[in-house]
This record gives sequence, structure tokens and C-alpha cells, in this order.
Amino acid sequence: MALLETRSIQVRYGGLLAVDAVDLRVDAGQLVGLIGPNGAGKTTLIDALSGFARLSAGEIHFAGRRIDTLPAYRRGRAGLARTWQSLELFGDLTVRENLLVAAERHRWWRFLVDAIRPDDGRADASVERALDVLGLSALADRMPDELSQGQRKLVGVARALAGRPQLLCLDEPAAGLDPSESSDLGQRLRASLSDDVGMLLVDHDMSLVLSISDYVYVLEFGRVIAQGPPEQIRTDERVIAAYLGDQVRNP
Repeated sequence: MALLETRSIQVRYGGLLAVDAVDLRVDAGQLVGLIGPNGAGKTTLIDALSGFARLSAGEIHFAGRRIDTLPAYRRGRAGLARTWQSLELFGDLTVRENLLVAAERHRWWRFLVDAIRPDDGRADASVERALDVLGLSALADRMPDELSQGQRKLVGVARALAGRPQLLCLDEPAAGLDPSESSDLGQRLRASLSDDVGMLLVDHDMSLVLSISDYVYVLEFGRVIAQGPPEQIRTDERVIAAYLGDQVRNP
């Protein structure tokens, strides 16, 4: 069973068809890349998956359950998390405290659980694991404004992982990073994968996406024009002509 599966989903804004009949699949333990030029519909697709854009048609299935009728917060509680292009870290909290905010599962009945079992340690454990796998343990007590842009990007990813998602959608995590920082981010993302977690990576850094993804989808004007393993995408003439040019031949 697919962890995430979309079936002919569409997102329409007036007369603009931003996402057009997209079928996409992500399995647990898999890192799937999504590439395409500006305006291709990549972020709109993530918005649709996470509940921030309404479908015009189609279905979204997550962990065996149809979720396209659920609001964003319920999809998040079900285990579908996302990052944002703009970093929204809490400037008055340390790195560790930023992650703890995401790791705490807030429910109306949580105060009853806390009264019976004040601290089961799960939040702390997930925070420490996220810090460790993304190489941030030494920075855990720093404030966000003390970090480089690359480190702040890693904190954004770590915060999403600290929430223990089943699927993490990453929206341009390498934006603004230099090649060395982007390469390090890619290695950290691969290291953070586990058998029960899947990732969907959207980024303009083609060499990053093609070097770390297990499978890649290519969008053009909201439609999938190619899909397959990275080595197949590298040699797809439609992809080369439409987006990647010499970057694919010489990444």
C-alpha cells in the first residue's frame, strides 16, 4: 500500500489550471523528488496535499485513508507534515525549544494524560533524534539569529521531523544555500529517512534532487510530463528540452 497516493487531482484558480490530473505516489522509506520551472505547480501541489489549497477534482489517499476532505490541521495530526519556503522559526526560543513546540502533540484531552503520566519522554526523544540526524545537537541551545542560513534551514526540517510525521513534504529546503550547504542538506535528508517515513522533496536545485531521490516526477504547466528513477529523468529528452538542459548532462 502506498503511503501517499493522488488520483487525477486538479487545482483550479479561476481560469488557471495550476495542477492538472496529477497522479503521484510516495511509499514509506522512499524519497521522491518533484521538479519543474517556476509556475509549474510544485508548491500548489504541496499546498493541495497538506490542505492549504482546495482540490477541484481528484482524490488524495494517505496511509490507506482518503484525506482530501480533511482540513490542514487534521492532515497534520494524521502524520502528513510540510515545511515552508519562508523560515518561520520562533526567534525568542532556542533551537531545541523550537523543536519541542512541534514535538508536543496538542489535544483537548492532553491535560488528562499529563495528570496521569506527566512525561512519557516521547517528545524529548523525537527532538533529540531530529537534532542528531540533522547534525544540530551542538547548536541545540543557540538562538535562531545566531545561526547561518544553512543551519536555519536544517532547523526547519528538524522541527518538522520532531513532530514524528509519516510523510514530510519539503518545499524548497535548499533555497538560498550555496552548493556545499545544499550538498550537506541532501546527505542529512537521506540520513533522516527510515522504513516508516516517506519524503516528497520540491527544489530548484536539480543536482540535489537527482542525486538523493529514489524516484522523480517532472511538472510542466501543472501536468506530469515525465517520471521515473533519476537516471531515467537525466536522459529524458522532454525534461532536457523543457527544464534542465546541460545541468542534467553535467550535474
